[in-house]
Amino acid sequence: MVKQANKVLSAFGTTIFEVMSKLAIEHKAINLGQGFPDEDGPEDVRAMAAKGLTEGPNQYPPMMGTMELRQAVTDANHRFYGIAVQPESGVLITSGATEALADCLMAFINPGDEVVLLEPLYDCYLPLVLRAGGIPKFVRLDPPHWDLEEERLRAAFSEKTKLVLLNNPMNPTGKVFTIEELELLSEVIQEYDAYAVCDEVYEHIVFGLNSHIPLATLPGMGDRTARIGSAGKTFSLTGWKVGYITGADELIARIAKAHQFLTFTTPPALQNAVAFGLNKDDFFYENLKDSMQGKRDYFRNGLREIGFETADCDGTYFLNADIQSIGFQGSDVDFCRLITTEAGVAAVPVSAFYASEGAKTNFVRFCFCKREEVLKEAITRLDDFFKSK
Repeated sequence: MVKQANKVLSAFGTTIFEVMSKLAIEHKAINLGQGFPDEDGPEDVRAMAAKGLTEGPNQYPPMMGTMELRQAVTDANHRFYGIAVQPESGVLITSGATEALADCLMAFINPGDEVVLLEPLYDCYLPLVLRAGGIPKFVRLDPPHWDLEEERLRAAFSEKTKLVLLNNPMNPTGKVFTIEELELLSEVIQEYDAYAVCDEVYEHIVFGLNSHIPLATLPGMGDRTARIGSAGKTFSLTGWKVGYITGADELIARIAKAHQFLTFTTPPALQNAVAFGLNKDDFFYENLKDSMQGKRDYFRNGLREIGFETADCDGTYFLNADIQSIGFQGSDVDFCRLITTEAGVAAVPVSAFYASEGAKTNFVRFCFCKREEVLKEAITRLDDFFKSK
């Protein structure tokens, strides 16, 4: 008799990204389902990593991260947001933002603690919360505007609430939370004496007149917020898996106790190359934003010309389209399978990002952080397919 595996993790199937990516490969479809760029990041940053690999050192760096990267993260926090921490004690380097999330949840949650999750939510959030023993409480945001409703938010809190997990800018919605929404969150979090774990990996990919405001910068939130960033998203180097957590000394010390028993540390050559990248001038960050905004506009305009209505998208890599707007009456899962197998373009059903009941099933998520010729071909394929119907 084979003993049962862990009940929490075994209850989850293969991620929707893997399912749709496998289907895309099988049908030679353009994969706009999985969220990564199709071009590598800055050549000078990659050159720094190569230099570090050849010249060394390549042994264990400090568990908290190399001082070069911790200092660079400290400087970036102050440069962009006015956040002041000490590099020795207020910054922790991790092997990607997913590890950072796991560290934070393991550090703060005891079995039975309630965790407020805003959905649609990134796929690793719920498994990590459950594995840490937390009890999820969901706050649903609906397309096309993804507004945070006060009544829904307050209904999710109780005396058992330990923390809120906030993704801002938000995957899969493309939402950038307004100052009014953040003030509401801050008010309720402090009212219940909870922590905030903020996944801000898309912090530099914000469009138009919108701006990214870290929750940690609001009054009363600095000592109760852990802020997570990612070199993968900022430098289009998702395979490097270099993340960083910023917070008050006491919070970082607690989080580090989880980190030391997970990955312990991250390759030093990659860390120091990211440090070099974080010190790039304003032109790099403006170009990143403008480039991604141009891709969003190009792809959104293409979808609209076909007949799709799209949800609000103020940041990230992702644009959500209403499948009912072109007359499709099936589910978002049915639609994604259809366009992958017959139109040759893969997307992801937004319903896969909801865990509670009541989610709308008429939106699909496209990833637009691809080369323009790839986006153009995807639009052409979709246009030809729907014209033939």
